[in-house]
Amino acid sequence: MKFIDTHAHLYAEEFKDDRKAVVEKAIQNGVSQLFLPNIDIHSIQPMLDLCWDFPENCFPMMGLHPCSVDAHVEAHLFQIQKWFKKRKFYAIGEIGLDYYWSTEFKDQQIKAFRLQIQWAIQQDLPIVIHSRNSNEDVIAILQEMKHPKLRGIFHCFGGTAEQAKEVVDLGFLLGIGGVLTFKNGGLDKAIEGIGLEHLVLETDAPYLAPVPHRGKRNESFYILDIARKLAELKQVGLAQVASQTTSNAQKVFGV
Repeated sequence: MKFIDTHAHLYAEEFKDDRKAVVEKAIQNGVSQLFLPNIDIHSIQPMLDLCWDFPENCFPMMGLHPCSVDAHVEAHLFQIQKWFKKRKFYAIGEIGLDYYWSTEFKDQQIKAFRLQIQWAIQQDLPIVIHSRNSNEDVIAILQEMKHPKLRGIFHCFGGTAEQAKEVVDLGFLLGIGGVLTFKNGGLDKAIEGIGLEHLVLETDAPYLAPVPHRGKRNESFYILDIARKLAELKQVGLAQVASQTTSNAQKVFGV
């Protein structure tokens, strides 16, 4: 069976002591493709270094995370945009809106999100969306900017069943991670009516480790725990979850 981790920050400081071992462990256990989202101008080089070490397994995205948006957002976006002329990226991400930590730069977040969506349409790339306490605004912006080339993944989807349907109706996939295994996470109910053809697997490593690793550092190998829970929820075999979610991820990223 082959699995894809569609969202992992394996370049993060949490992996400084065993980064290569973590990637190799995932590959050896069937998680053979790992997609790495960018955060800000400082995470670019560590991300690209890891992709250089594992060119057949690690694939970079490029974007500005909403929590990295500040009063200097234009300068950050200028630096990030220049990278698209230097090498291939597989998505624009992780981008979006986050009203959980702060709404101080809400207007700048919205501006940055809209601009990066425009980049995606112009370059025919998928977007990978971070949406926290902001699903209504994110969905409204996507509906307003709807375009035949606009597609991607709602990373770490945490909305309602109604919002899940809205996202799917827009042609986007739902990123399913460790929260699915949490006893009171609620994600199981939100995706109860959503077919496997609309789902991809992710870890968001080093964050949100699934049960039985909850509270510890997450890693891409744990995608198997998420897949097993999804198979149980959908009452299908693990091989079917692996096949369908892998196909979905390969299609959206164009690999």
